[in-house]
Amino acid sequence: MKRRILGPLKLRATVIPGTTDLRGPHAHGYYRYQDAGQWKVVDVTRQNPSMLAGAGDMISTTKDLHTFFSALNTGKLLPARLLAEMRKPHPDSAGLFGSYGLGVYVQDLGPGCGTVLNHNGSATAGYATAMLSTLDGRTTLTASITYGDTAPDLAVFPKALDNLLRAVFCDGQAGSADEADPAQ
Repeated sequence: MKRRILGPLKLRATVIPGTTDLRGPHAHGYYRYQDAGQWKVVDVTRQNPSMLAGAGDMISTTKDLHTFFSALNTGKLLPARLLAEMRKPHPDSAGLFGSYGLGVYVQDLGPGCGTVLNHNGSATAGYATAMLSTLDGRTTLTASITYGDTAPDLAVFPKALDNLLRAVFCDGQAGSADEADPAQ
């Protein structure tokens, strides 16, 4: 990992958990739970996700994730034939984020937008991340999401995400007028 990825890409803010010594500015994760009928929020920033193995065995910043995903999709980390294999989705894997290949989802955003590769995740409580990139890796969006004292609005989130993807990957065009929500 250090020799082939972390070192060459200078991913200095990416660490293997076990120590929770988070250096420098970093995002905080919050977990909302109910206790005796009252909603409470606790900062869960310092946690060790190594129990999740591949699903959470590293801690990183959005900057390092952005660098990694862009490098992956520009072909800096894999030979062209392996990159093509990674991007070939299984025919029965269609879902909310596209069709699943080998470690990435392949999602067609529609006319005028093209195809993006994406991977998202949330290991334990407090955080969710998303990485999206054009096939050539030139346009990459990386986000970290956390919420505090409110529950996520699962009716609003997909529309807001779609508007964001269209703004970034479709030449700044948000969803159509009948889909767009001015409050977003």
